[in-house]
Amino acid sequence: MRDEYREKFRVLGLKIAYYRKLRGLTQEQLAEAIGRSVSFVSQIEANNSPNVKGVSLETLFLISEKLNIPASKLFED
Repeated sequence: MRDEYREKFRVLGLKIAYYRKLRGLTQEQLAEAIGRSVSFVSQIEANNSPNVKGVSLETLFLISEKLNIPASKLFED
């Protein structure tokens, strides 16, 4: 991940965590719903792993679908 985007990824992860909690889902439930590991979801939300290089649009669309929000909500200021 490029350093200049690190803050944007951090905010994106916080928004995913916010909407997940708003929907009453655990990381485990979201991970199962999108076919990913709990570790993957945790790393996206915390953005504290050097292994997370970014998130594909397909994954973001899937997350937004499972959280029942437009994908654009994840990018709003």
